[in-house]
Amino acid sequence: MQEKNNFVFINDAFYPSNNACININDMALQRGYAIFDFFKTLNGRPVFLQQHLNRFYASAQAMRLPVTYTQEQLKEIINQLLTKNDIPDSGVRITLTGGYADDGYSIQQPNLIIVQRPLPISTITEINLITHHYQRQLPYVKTTDYLMAIYLKDYISQNNADDVLYCNQNEVRESPRANFFIVTKDKKIITPKTDVLNGITRQVILHLKNITEYMIKEEDFTIQELQNATEAFITSTTKGVLPVKSINNLKIGDTDSKPATLLLQQKLQKIIKEEIGIY
Repeated sequence: MQEKNNFVFINDAFYPSNNACININDMALQRGYAIFDFFKTLNGRPVFLQQHLNRFYASAQAMRLPVTYTQEQLKEIINQLLTKNDIPDSGVRITLTGGYADDGYSIQQPNLIIVQRPLPISTITEINLITHHYQRQLPYVKTTDYLMAIYLKDYISQNNADDVLYCNQNEVRESPRANFFIVTKDKKIITPKTDVLNGITRQVILHLKNITEYMIKEEDFTIQELQNATEAFITSTTKGVLPVKSINNLKIGDTDSKPATLLLQQKLQKIIKEEIGIY
C-alpha cells in the first residue's frame, strides 16, 4: 500500500506515487543497467547528503550515465520532494537508469527517479553473518545489481544467519548492503581496502579523529583472521554501526563486551546530530 500524500520525482516533474511510471524498454528492466544512492532523513533533515551526492555522480560517471542536473539543482529537487511528502524520518533513493533502448542493449538518455519512503528506526542490536565466496562486479559503483544477495536469501536462512559476508580468494570483502570491520587484539579497527564499495558510514568511520585508543585503517585480511578478531561490526546508512555476534556460527570475541563498537556508535550518533543541527 502506498503512503498517503507520497510523491516521487521522475526526470523533470513530481507525480503521485500511484501514477508514477517509466517505459518497459528501460535498460534497468531489460538489462539491469542502473545506479542508485540512498540516504536517510531525520527530523526532516538529510543526513550526509553531500557525500551521497558525490558518490551518486561518481557512480553515474563510471557507468557512462549523464546526469542532466547539477548537484545544486538536484539538492533543490530533493528539498522540494521532502517538503511535498513531509516524512520526517525517511529513506530517499535516487536512481539513474540506462534509458529507453530500442535494441535493449545500448545506453540512451537516462531516467532519473527519486523516491521517498518512511524509514522506521531499527530495533536490531546485533547481526549474525555467513560467508560466501563472491566478488561483486564494479564494486566501487553503487549499482542496482543485487542478484547474488537475493539469490542467497535461502542459504542465509538455512545457516541461521541474518546476512551474507562476501569473500574473494580467501579475503574478506563486504556484505551486500553494508561494509565490514573487525577489531584486532592490538587495537586496530580495520576494514577491507580492495574491491569494496566505499560506503558513506564507512567514510565517516575512517575519517574519525582523536581516537587515541584505536588505530582505524583500510587493510585487507583473510577469513582465517576473523577467528582472532575481538570484535566485528558492519556499517551502513540504515544500520549505522551494528555489532556482529557470529560469523559461520562462530562467536566473535571472547566476551560480550564490545568497547570499540560502542565507542564508534556513540561517535557516529554525535556526528549525525551535528549534521542535522541537534546539539
